[in-house]
Amino acid sequence: MPFPVFGPPTRAGRPDRAVRRLERTLLCYTGFEDFVLLYPVYALLFADHGLGTGEISVLFAVWSLTGVLLEVPSGVWADLVSRRLLLVLGPLLSAAGFGLWVALPTFPAFAAGFVLWGAGGALRSGALEALVYEGLDRHGATARYPRLMGRASAVGTAATVAATALATPVFALAGYPGLGVASVAACLLCAATATRLPEHRPAPAKGTTVGTKDGPADGATDGGATDGGSAGAAGPARPAGGYLHTLREGLSEVRGHPRVRNALVLAVAVTTVWGALDEYVPLLAAEAGAGTAEVPPLSLLVWTGVTAGGLLAGRAELLSGRALGAALALAAGALAVGARWGIPGGFVLLALAFAVFQATDVVTDARLQEAVTGRSRATVTSLGGLGTGLTTLLAYAVYGAASGHASHAALFALSALPYLVIAAVLARRSGPAGRTGDPEHGDPEHGRPGTGHPRHGRPEHAG
Repeated sequence: MPFPVFGPPTRAGRPDRAVRRLERTLLCYTGFEDFVLLYPVYALLFADHGLGTGEISVLFAVWSLTGVLLEVPSGVWADLVSRRLLLVLGPLLSAAGFGLWVALPTFPAFAAGFVLWGAGGALRSGALEALVYEGLDRHGATARYPRLMGRASAVGTAATVAATALATPVFALAGYPGLGVASVAACLLCAATATRLPEHRPAPAKGTTVGTKDGPADGATDGGATDGGSAGAAGPARPAGGYLHTLREGLSEVRGHPRVRNALVLAVAVTTVWGALDEYVPLLAAEAGAGTAEVPPLSLLVWTGVTAGGLLAGRAELLSGRALGAALALAAGALAVGARWGIPGGFVLLALAFAVFQATDVVTDARLQEAVTGRSRATVTSLGGLGTGLTTLLAYAVYGAASGHASHAALFALSALPYLVIAAVLARRSGPAGRTGDPEHGDPEHGRPGTGHPRHGRPEHAG
């Protein structure tokens, strides 16, 4: 059965002021979110305060488990309350966690900090994509979603690199407290920026009543800042039922709509492997003969590829399924050859492979957002996040178990095989454009149920 998910879109017109405002605010938000100076040294913080490798591993497990457990509940919540509110609360929880680490550096405080950080990340997951997509949809600009999210990903990566570069001089001047203060300040700026995100939650359809536990139906909640368009702009209404109803609605959309289910599975599959491999890039570099001082530049080279992939996601969005599948197959080959080649040439190939993986990651997320037509968009997105979290944990387990029997180079090369399968799936499109009308979701070229304007194409994406 072909996967009617991919294909070249039509181009949207020039964005209006409200769309540009949303784009600027999102880029600032992602930049502050990842400008955390504690990122490169928090493991050292734990070790310097007496924790062993086993205890540090437990902390990482607490962090991962928190994210997995809260991923879907937070997504459902994002469909019931203001998504902008959750995007404000998320960085505040992270700030509290980082502050706790440096104010009370003990194992219980570290664990509590990871719970807060994991909860903050879960609140943002799903809510951000839904807010951005529906904000663009209100102005007929969903064609800009891939490029915008790709640029956001690139900004986040650049912010992480900048924070890593600043961590050393700040630590030399002010130690861990200085890094903590800077990290908390970045989170507070992120939360402040979130208050400027324009949120539009169309009123429920006629005859639908929103219960008080879900909050009032706010035709357009823009926080005092207008973003153009009418309050009755197209888009799904806030779910009318409570928590369980919203969860069931999201699950029903995934189960009952093949287009949504296919897009979600592809998004999880694309993200899982390279999302796990990036943690092992320094170990691959060391195995290839890189000295301690050479590992950071080689890792930075790979992350430069990730940044480029985010910036190129808009162009990747224009590719047909067949062309995108071919690019992904070439990237899989570059991953395998680069891992076996070593330094420095092999890491150039790894950077190219990771660029394609990131761009494809963004495109699959865009296709998932496009496929969702119900009122539980954040819930569906969070189900994808849950799937990615669980499969990534599985990938870590498999890699760890296999590492005693194979080199890092061999494991990286073997990790290219899943992408060949994904590439074949992407290439199985039903027509020249790679899209097929879905009776359940409407004709892709002529709008979909629940929208009041023609469906505009999308020429871009983010990172």
